[in-house]
Formats: sequence, C-alpha cells, structure tokens
Amino acid sequence: MPAAERTVRLAIPARPEFVCVARDTLEGLVRLRALPPETLADLKLALTEACANAVDHAYGGAAGTIDVVFELSADRIAFEVADTGIGFAPEQGATEAREGGLGLTIVRALADELEIGSRDERGGSRLRFVKLLPA
Repeated sequence: MPAAERTVRLAIPARPEFVCVARDTLEGLVRLRALPPETLADLKLALTEACANAVDHAYGGAAGTIDVVFELSADRIAFEVADTGIGFAPEQGATEAREGGLGLTIVRALADELEIGSRDERGGSRLRFVKLLPA
C-alpha cells in the first residue's frame, strides 16, 4: 500500500465532544496493523491529551478548528495535531504539571519522538507524536 494511502487528514471543531472523532479515526487506522492492546491504549491517550490541549488553549473559548494528520508506516505511527490559535510555548510544558495539567507530561512519556512548536509563520501550535511499532 503506497504511503499516501496510509495518511489520513481530519479537521475537527475545537470542542471536547469532537475529540472522539480523532480517537475513532486512529483506532480505524491501526486496524491496518495488528497492535498490542496496550499500545493502542497509549496511542489513544496521547492523542486525546494532544487534542484536549488544543481544545483548552488554542482559541480561548472562541470557535476554531483542529487539524489532525495520521501517518502509518511499517515501523511507526505518527500523528500531528495543529491549530491556528494563539500559539503555545514548548517550555510551558515544564510548568504544566505544577499547575495541575499533566497532558504534555503524559504525551512526552508515551512518545518515541515528539516535536512541539509553532504551526507556521502565521502562528498557532503544532504537536507531532511518533510511536515506533514492534516488528
């Protein structure tokens, strides 16, 4: 299967009730590759936390969209969660746990590779999560 056929793109409203759409898409995509249940649970948790962070912080309660891109390859699954909201400083994650939020701490603990930063020169935030898959 060509790589382009293993890439799925979503645009969901930045509202808590739509995070399940991203989780369901992830679950459907990983059916293309048998994964241990604990790996799927970790992926769903990391995705939920990444999306929840965008829902909670990107738009300050205003309407907005979260873009989610999933990529599945032979040795890894990756997802990217991006918004065009107010932006996020990656160093903020260091203080997040002290202030009661554990979202990025959980995501960092579950990732094999993680990039957090600005979406592009216009602003917004981007989180790219990669999990290496067993052979």
